Amino acid sequence: MSTTTDRTGSEGTGPASGRERTGWLGAGRSARRVHRRAVTHQAASILLGYPDQAFFERLPLVALAVAELPRGTVREALHEFCEHACATPELELCAHYVDVFDLRRRRSLYMTYYTDGDTRRRGHSLAEIKAVYREAGWEVLPGELPDHLAVLLEFAARGSDSRGEELLLRFRPGLDLLARALEEYGTPYARVVDAVLQTLPPQRAADREAADRLVAQGPPAEDVGLEPYGVRNPLPVVDTGAGPGGCGDGGCGPVPHPRAARDGEAR
Repeated sequence: MSTTTDRTGSEGTGPASGRERTGWLGAGRSARRVHRRAVTHQAASILLGYPDQAFFERLPLVALAVAELPRGTVREALHEFCEHACATPELELCAHYVDVFDLRRRRSLYMTYYTDGDTRRRGHSLAEIKAVYREAGWEVLPGELPDHLAVLLEFAARGSDSRGEELLLRFRPGLDLLARALEEYGTPYARVVDAVLQTLPPQRAADREAADRLVAQGPPAEDVGLEPYGVRNPLPVVDTGAGPGGCGDGGCGPVPHPRAARDGEAR
């Protein structure tokens, strides 16, 4: 929970009984919004991970964090999935996860697949994402790819809120396509991705058109005879000098390893 103190209260009025308001109630409206978004992203990051033993060990903590979110469609969506995961036998949930995400590339959790397909450009995109993480003091575990949606969400929650959102927006067409495909398939995982989309700005016309093109044409194919990486828009670069904590807008100081959140906290 936030420990920010706001002596005037969130609405510009003094606290009740003349006492100082601290923590969540004392935090400014903007700080509470950032906190809610971070909790949503961290919870979704864990819920979109493979449902192994560690997943089920963290599930009660995620459910508690979700329950503390304000009433609304985001909390409802994440709570609904937590209830489903708690009520589903482990082996059944594992088999469903593999069927939903690992066997159907249209429902891939690797976001560069939507922008680059199986082309040589994808390797360049992965390197760019790693550079963003590295500038923020973030490290991806060996064996993990930086474009996995769960990793992107954890970076947005714990690494850099602003840079993480920029990455999510870059892959917005892929997120929209993934959300459509999950909804059509009828999987509860659609609720988790829907909660993530609700933390982002409204969909732009260009994003909607890009998602429609992906539906019609599929991800890019290899550009034979062209430059290996083509012409691309650069990924956002973290300015480590910004913010009081040396971590961009979040001012969060040293950033823990991505696994830190999965080993004991869901914010």
